[in-house]
Amino acid sequence: MSNKTSQTQLPQALDDYDGDQLELEERLSLRRVAGMSTQVADITEVEYRDLQLERVVLVSVWSVGSQQDADNAMWELKMLAETAGSLVLDALVQRRSSPDSATYVGSGKVQELRTLVRECGADTVICDGELEPAQLRNLEDQIGVKVIDRTSLILDIFAQHAHSAEGKAQVEMAQLQYLRHRLRGWGGNLSRQVGGRAAGGVGIGGRGPGETKIEIDRRRINSRIAVLRRKLRDLDQTRATQRVLRRKNRIPSAALVGYTNAGKSSLLNRLTSAGVMVDNALFVTLDPTTRRAATADGRVFTLTDTVGFIRALPHNLVEAFRSTLEESVDADLLLHVVDGSDTDPFGQVGAVRTVLNEIGAANVAELLVVNKTDAAPADQLLALRGRFPDAVFVSARTGEGIDALEQAISERLAIAGIEVAALIPYSRGDLIDQIHRNGELVSSEHTEAGTLVAARVDAAVAAMLAPYQCAAVAQN
Repeated sequence: MSNKTSQTQLPQALDDYDGDQLELEERLSLRRVAGMSTQVADITEVEYRDLQLERVVLVSVWSVGSQQDADNAMWELKMLAETAGSLVLDALVQRRSSPDSATYVGSGKVQELRTLVRECGADTVICDGELEPAQLRNLEDQIGVKVIDRTSLILDIFAQHAHSAEGKAQVEMAQLQYLRHRLRGWGGNLSRQVGGRAAGGVGIGGRGPGETKIEIDRRRINSRIAVLRRKLRDLDQTRATQRVLRRKNRIPSAALVGYTNAGKSSLLNRLTSAGVMVDNALFVTLDPTTRRAATADGRVFTLTDTVGFIRALPHNLVEAFRSTLEESVDADLLLHVVDGSDTDPFGQVGAVRTVLNEIGAANVAELLVVNKTDAAPADQLLALRGRFPDAVFVSARTGEGIDALEQAISERLAIAGIEVAALIPYSRGDLIDQIHRNGELVSSEHTEAGTLVAARVDAAVAAMLAPYQCAAVAQN
């Protein structure tokens, strides 16, 4: 069946609150040039072609789930394609038990796709899945235009949005890992691969020119991946040092996690005035941003915005971004942000929790935050409240529910559990400040000798209070 799709709409009203958009104007000024032809022929023995997306047709195989699941997957693929800078012209979905091993879709659907591509003037076909090299090659040969898969599309978006040295290295490594298994040679370039002076059982006809072009390319890719791994280890060491310093200073940490475009960056701006870029597109945030924040009762903590997740996130990306994703593993609290206006918010929650389990963050304390309540249907919000009774419902754009979220963060963040009672001299006001920053003040009373306090603190603060501890404290 064929579903007509609409063009990407520009960002909505500028009066929506999303903080200071430090990079948005620069991002919006970059547009792909129309009229450039997509490369179909190979330049060398190996496939080296730029990913030039312009006028595209989407193709999907519906093998599991309901009709609604298939429609949601297609709309998500459309958003990915438009985020990459392409114009979606049409879409095809085939219902079958599994993708065709040769051409992804069946032979009859290939002919239908070829006719559709010619009628609408498309120059690229995007398949909703990770295709084998043979499937890509067969589809291109039969359709006559460039064919890419979902993984390649996501990698292209990541390459566009990466800014930091770490982000660029992570994306490059994922791209090289994807390309390494898709190098291809032609005809005699794959034969007679033994060196010219070879002997020892090879025999006549086995003495070739030596290392082929495709082997050279594969070796260079492996060497570059090794270099990037070392670079990422060094960058990860810097990030680990920062985490150690935060632990040493007893600063609690929270991380914003969730589906891409769920509104994590908007919440970071609302809670901390960070001024990070926000856009109604997928994977706008790749480089993690950490800002200082304070709970409703004044305790200081760090809040980190992380890269968004998506269903069937390519394994290469999970591996490449593992050091960044570890910010979630080491956090004291995960703020799991869900787009309440999405057509399948429950699917978002499941996809995010799958990735969290994969990276080892399944046991970290989680606070579910349903965002975009101003745009969500009332019946869907009611269903979400029924499924997730402990969730906090907010709108980062209007500010609705932010106070409740700050109170929930204050209650959920891990606090120290050593109960102490102390008479603190007025000259040691710094100890009162330490209690507020790294513990919980239960009660306080001003006396002639000093401030009588009852508190729950960590071991370090308890040691500082030891000289002033007393037997009991009058409760307020």
